[in-house]
Amino acid sequence: MASDVRIRVATPADAAAVRDIYAPFCESTAVTFEEATPTEAELADRIGSTLESHPWLVCETDDEVVGYTYAGPLRKRRAYEWVVELSIYVAESARRSGIGRALYESLFAVLERQGIRDAYAVTTVPNPETERFHERLGFERLVDFPGIGYADDEWRDVAWWRRPLAEKTDDPDRPRPLPAVREDDDWESLVRTGEASLERF
Repeated sequence: MASDVRIRVATPADAAAVRDIYAPFCESTAVTFEEATPTEAELADRIGSTLESHPWLVCETDDEVVGYTYAGPLRKRRAYEWVVELSIYVAESARRSGIGRALYESLFAVLERQGIRDAYAVTTVPNPETERFHERLGFERLVDFPGIGYADDEWRDVAWWRRPLAEKTDDPDRPRPLPAVREDDDWESLVRTGEASLERF
């Protein structure tokens, strides 16, 4: 593990690095059902629009982005405001180093501060490495949808996972948008929560 590791909020300027990490998943696997790799401009737009309400984080080692994670609405209706869907991708060179865990731990900390109660992940299966990763991070596998997607000339199964983040109380306050949370005095330490898990690497 590189000595200089930092987790921070992404910016549209990270789009090229994000594309470099994401492209192999589009081009060589059925992990994502996105058939064509998004352009740098498209990813910059996605980062910017996500940050209007939810976190998009990157992990840098020696100033190079080696992984990213983000959250977004699970559904558009107001009743779903307290839950999110997550995505996470780590560069081949940085896998099995703890980067994925660190990114998720920071993401969970930010989401909990926002007032999010549950986080959902959606994965194509079988994918043993991803399945073990989510199990280790406390996700419960809820349901499998057999043959729900057709990609790379094959019908693909998809699994839904859930990780509780906070208690579901009666009459909850509406979640805080990310810009409001970024004004908290301890924001910098909050977003870097996951870095502590990398100390052993």
